[in-house]
Amino acid sequence: MDIRLRIEQALEAAVSAGETQEAPPGLAAAIRYAVFPAGHRIRPRILLGVAAACGDDAPEVSDAAAAAIELLHCASLAHDDLPAFDGASTRRGKPSLHRAYGEPLAVLTGDALIVMAFETLARGAGGRPERLGPLVAAVGRAVGTPGGICAGQAWEGEAKVDLSAYQRAKTGALFAGAAAAGAIAAGRVGEPWMAFGNGLGEAYQVADDICDLIADPEVIGKPVGQDQAHARPNAARELGLEGAKKRLATLMRRAVESIPDCPGRDGLCAMVMAEGGKILPKGAVRHAA
Repeated sequence: MDIRLRIEQALEAAVSAGETQEAPPGLAAAIRYAVFPAGHRIRPRILLGVAAACGDDAPEVSDAAAAAIELLHCASLAHDDLPAFDGASTRRGKPSLHRAYGEPLAVLTGDALIVMAFETLARGAGGRPERLGPLVAAVGRAVGTPGGICAGQAWEGEAKVDLSAYQRAKTGALFAGAAAAGAIAAGRVGEPWMAFGNGLGEAYQVADDICDLIADPEVIGKPVGQDQAHARPNAARELGLEGAKKRLATLMRRAVESIPDCPGRDGLCAMVMAEGGKILPKGAVRHAA
């Protein structure tokens, strides 16, 4: 089955499971609005790519893990766009969640998606209890503290921020979690895959920084200039555009080189290099060329 179709089917199953008669209609609609239509689905694609490279012997587990990772990403966007943080007016080419449904529902939607992610993981991996615990730990580490995306958001409020540490937490953590979870879902140890995920995550953040500086908001589907407006670290500003391009190329190369030995290593390397334009924010590869 096509990887994109697998992801969409897994997400549809996860969201549909929560759409019972008892669910408040507004919250149910806001959840669906936050998850669909598809964004790039970069993190679940990485997860399924790693699972495939490791044999993918339990696709029901890897599908659930892929859905969980994307639901957590969608939750982070719902919260990140709120006026308390970015105050973004658009996301994925449409009004951001709080603009469409109001701030209270946006907060509740983000919270509900976090819970839904772990419920989805529990349902999908329940038949492989030896994998469920490590999966929950890997995904939870990617979201929480000390180095998950919650910590990355919190770093934005600190007076002094190390750019690399900020990027690892803000973006790299969920990429690393996706890579580790893909390996665990396929019966492998997740830890050796963290460097690969972190490398891709840092590369993505540098590319996103380039886009935030010079991209067309109509092309990338969200506002630009947010880092400067909120006084946040930005690799393209700190390193210069050419320096950021070199940093992006170096991180992509290191990420590919760090892929552990596995049956499908060559195929995964080829996928990452061939789909670089999909793995990174739209327009970033052109700017980095």
